[in-house]
Amino acid sequence: MRVSHIRTARWCDWTLEELLAAKGATRVSLVVPARNEAGTVGDVVGRVRDRLVDTVSLVDEIVVIDSDSTDATYEVAASAGAVVHRAAEIRPDLGAHPGKGEAMWKSLFVATGDLIVFMDADLTDWDTHFVPGLLGPLLTWPEVQLVKGFYERPGEQGPLDGGRVTELVARPLLALHYPRLADVVQPLAGEWAVRRSWFSTLSVPTGYGVDVAALIDTLALHDEKGIAQVDLGTRSHGHQALLDLGAMAVQVAAAILRRTTMDAGVTGDDAGVLLRQFRQGLVPSDRVVPVLERPGAENYL
Repeated sequence: MRVSHIRTARWCDWTLEELLAAKGATRVSLVVPARNEAGTVGDVVGRVRDRLVDTVSLVDEIVVIDSDSTDATYEVAASAGAVVHRAAEIRPDLGAHPGKGEAMWKSLFVATGDLIVFMDADLTDWDTHFVPGLLGPLLTWPEVQLVKGFYERPGEQGPLDGGRVTELVARPLLALHYPRLADVVQPLAGEWAVRRSWFSTLSVPTGYGVDVAALIDTLALHDEKGIAQVDLGTRSHGHQALLDLGAMAVQVAAAILRRTTMDAGVTGDDAGVLLRQFRQGLVPSDRVVPVLERPGAENYL
């Protein structure tokens, strides 16, 4: 067993002037996958646009991918200055599936950046330094393909607590099968950045497995030198109900196990995992959790 070191930095290790000089003609897209986040997506878009698009030209475009929202997410994001696309309407010839990963995969057909920064739409305690912090390694360390963010989350049991699915599912499975990723502080963090040329080659889980899948696949081809992580300070966001986290855990576990030699119980394009949960006493509640993966988008670009 070999536990290796992941290169780690802090968001303030680069000044905006240094990043702008390193950026040159490189094009940067901020992509925000969103579903029913009308209450927060406007702030995410508006603050980044004000400070990093209009004030300085570090970000060239802000793209929101609306994943089947039933609220005013689309309208709020557009009013705040984003280019907004409904995921189901992007390349309809390729079909549509629910999920965060699907929105991120579909973004490759509409975002134009050489570097793509992903941020969740439900942030409530954050600042715009997240974006330059994630871009720092990609703009200054040529060997890095993917940059993960990590942060303190106020109100959690520990300052770097990664959340229940991270600590109970992702981290134990990574420890068993991918110990070289042991140094990754928050493998499921939704704030990360990647080279478009690399992300477009990856198989992308349509659900919540996307974050950890990209991490494992980067390790497989580029070793530790292809991965960096950046301390972004503090972040808060909304929390899912426990039973919804069960479905998330299935998707994360399926993404990890699919990348081992193990059988994750996943076959075919329409595959799903039947998850039986118990809400009251012995009354079962069944749901089929989709664990589909999209092939590399470069096949369709």
